[in-house]
Amino acid sequence: MNSNLGNRRRRLLRSISRITMGKLCMSAGTLGMSRTALAIAVRYAHNRFIAGTKPGERVALAAHRSHHGRLIEKLAMVYAMTFLHRTTVARWAEHTDEDRAEVERLVAIAKGWITWQARDITIECRERCGAQGLFPANGLADLPQNIEGGITAEGDNLVIWVKAAAEMVLGHEVARRGAGQLPAGERDLTDLHFLRALLAEAEALWQDRARTALREGPSGNPLSRWNETSPAALEMVSVHARLQAADAFICAVAQAMDPSVRYLLERLCLLFLLRQINEHTGDLLADGHMSGDQVRELPRTVNAVIAELAPHMMTLVDAFDIPAEILASVPIAGGAYIDQYLDTAAPRPAPSPCDHRTHPFVPSRRFMPDA
Repeated sequence: MNSNLGNRRRRLLRSISRITMGKLCMSAGTLGMSRTALAIAVRYAHNRFIAGTKPGERVALAAHRSHHGRLIEKLAMVYAMTFLHRTTVARWAEHTDEDRAEVERLVAIAKGWITWQARDITIECRERCGAQGLFPANGLADLPQNIEGGITAEGDNLVIWVKAAAEMVLGHEVARRGAGQLPAGERDLTDLHFLRALLAEAEALWQDRARTALREGPSGNPLSRWNETSPAALEMVSVHARLQAADAFICAVAQAMDPSVRYLLERLCLLFLLRQINEHTGDLLADGHMSGDQVRELPRTVNAVIAELAPHMMTLVDAFDIPAEILASVPIAGGAYIDQYLDTAAPRPAPSPCDHRTHPFVPSRRFMPDA
């Protein structure tokens, strides 16, 4: 066979490029599972009542910050995943020969990030439903294992991220926009564009570390040199994925026409960004991008945003527009328990959480705008 491609590696990469659509599908499937898991867990949190602080008082699990805080953070994450996926699909649909390599890399990075986050989300949702979440009939127990397939299929996540990292160490420039002219100490932690700029600085920092490691690595030994470079390079890819999700999220906020929708999306986006910069505050403080007061204030700001979003949890999962028949087949989504379900339900297979109607390619028009 003759080829006009210069070497075996290029021929291999071209031959497997057809799996790009598969990466989009793996991302979509695991994203659908995440949204379904959250819809079930949030409903359970509102239907499960426990003893309150006063004698005879009963309160829903959703009343407790220790419970709803974790679910709200996962809601912010799944919205970010949704908007990133939609943006990535749009870019793939519109790509040209000139930007094909860049878009294929974005698809691979998004696939790795979305599927890894999906596993974390479904595990959290299962745990928040306690022992009831262990029963397969309640729709949660099998999801993490099913997502494992998406993590490995169409390119193992770590492998495709290593490829992206190798390309991005020298062949990528961080989009450092939105920083503004004010000193960091005068910026507000509720400013989405300031937080977005902080995340971009974190990506640039890890890229600089990867480039330094590459330059200073042992000469004459490519493997050892890459071993010195890859930890920082992979962290750069991880931050890049979150930055792309943040950009897609901010765009969705800007497109929201209804004030109440815009408010909820803005609060979710804020929570997502605050959580993403949390692990980088040491570096950002050291390099002068954040002040000490801002670092100290960050946990309080996160807590305040969660408190604002807590009354809207049902609205946020209703926006996924999951068909009623799917939720009706899950006992804990309607306030029932597994023993009641077994006594009353006729034997039938539960609908898959990957039902095409929960597929993120088909957005709900009731709430979530296209990004």
